[in-house]
Amino acid sequence: MLKNALAGIKVLDLSRILAGPWCTQNLADLGADVTKVEHPDRGDDTRGWGPPYLEGEDGQKMSAYFASCNRGKRSVGADFSTAAGKDLILSLAKESDILVENYKPGTLVRYGLDYPTLAKENPRLIYISITGFGQDGPMSDKPGYDYVFQGMGGLMSYTGHSDGMAGAGPLRTGVAVVDITTGMYATAAVLAALYQRERTGEGTFIDLALLDVAVALNANQGANYLISGVNPPRSGNAHPNCAPYEVFRCADGHLILAIGNDSQFQHFCDVAGMPAWAKDARFSTNSQRISNLPALRQLLADVFVTRSRQSWSESFDAAGVPWGPINTLDQVFTHPQVQHRRMMQHVPHPIMGSVPLVRNPMLSDEKERTLSVAAPPLLGEHDCSIAPVCD
Repeated sequence: MLKNALAGIKVLDLSRILAGPWCTQNLADLGADVTKVEHPDRGDDTRGWGPPYLEGEDGQKMSAYFASCNRGKRSVGADFSTAAGKDLILSLAKESDILVENYKPGTLVRYGLDYPTLAKENPRLIYISITGFGQDGPMSDKPGYDYVFQGMGGLMSYTGHSDGMAGAGPLRTGVAVVDITTGMYATAAVLAALYQRERTGEGTFIDLALLDVAVALNANQGANYLISGVNPPRSGNAHPNCAPYEVFRCADGHLILAIGNDSQFQHFCDVAGMPAWAKDARFSTNSQRISNLPALRQLLADVFVTRSRQSWSESFDAAGVPWGPINTLDQVFTHPQVQHRRMMQHVPHPIMGSVPLVRNPMLSDEKERTLSVAAPPLLGEHDCSIAPVCD
């Protein structure tokens, strides 16, 4: 069971917005003791990123955005530009195993909260700094948000409808995918550093940049460019390397067809009543289907509209053809499989009441599927339990 894997590990969370908090929430879900330090007056920026908000009986609010990435943490208000705030953070850092921060390079140096300074007091400290552009280089002093890096890192250049189609142009993803992926890379790096510390007895500094992650996130699209020298075009809902692998309109709506190999294409052709397509020289292999995609797409479009989604889905399931619906979020959270896996749960909060949250997918053991962490905290909720904030 993983939910107690990091029991006894203390995390000092000096991060804000999403990438850092996503990492520290993962660590909390795995059993770490996470203390989130926020500015005592305004807190994490995302506390104001609403609506929607959770609202307590006393009028206090918590944005849904903040709630999505801060469960399982204690919140303490402290301003490190003051002597008292700095002293509190120093005292917490001396006792911490992990520190996560996302200030611009040089910011924490001015207050003696940088890694070299803290490592002298706590040589076992694992210190991860998440920035837009990294600790060095010509742009290291610049700030940046996820949206910037979706564009700058290349993702938006091939995301969106193709030129000549209605609505053509670059698009961002509907969620902050660079931030979230950075949070996952940060989680993996921290866990690796903990393992390394078991062998060496020493902590380490981790320099993680959103731009680096955005570049890595290109994955097969990046490899396609590096090998071919050709910039991948925007291809809408189509896959650059597999076909047919996109959205099609049925008689009463849309579905996703996701053919990953020639055998699956043969099964699809049988279901469609068009076995000759699988023998057609233009379509018999995946490479040929990619080369002749416009012709194949038109043939498929013509046949898909002849049947309902239900009819297609039943036939696909029977034949083992990969497909999927395009669900709205209300359909997602009421889906039988999602409910069986207990992906949506509620945790209690003394002010906010029952808080709906999404289970961490890492905690997949059936016995771990009940969230056992605390609800996201109010700003400074734990001030009086973390000395010397209050008497």
